[in-house]
Amino acid sequence: MNTLVAVAIAPVGVGEELSKHVAEVVKVIRESGLPNKTYSMFTEIEGDWDSVMAVVKRATFVLAEKGIRTEVVLKADIRPGVENMMEGKIDRLNEALEEKPQPVEEKPQSVEDRIRQTLGRIRR
Repeated sequence: MNTLVAVAIAPVGVGEELSKHVAEVVKVIRESGLPNKTYSMFTEIEGDWDSVMAVVKRATFVLAEKGIRTEVVLKADIRPGVENMMEGKIDRLNEALEEKPQPVEEKPQSVEDRIRQTLGRIRR
């Protein structure tokens, strides 16, 4: 079953700068062969459920096995029959952003005009 996860795997209690530890995590994810993208706070991974969860486990344990307390935040989107969600979601969003908004009717300027408009709708 195709799954898209956004996961943040981070060490706890190792100081202020975490990039070296996070790099170890991201390296495991990138070497998995599954489609993935890393952003400033999360890495997205896509594939079948078992494969994705196995990568998340390996990436988590790369730190935990060193005795580092490790925090995992994970969000999953399981969408049967849909593949390439990582790109498809962004494509659909961009298409929606390019749509021209429908013109908004001008609202009456005064309270009296709004009351008249409301009364007119009630009488219909």
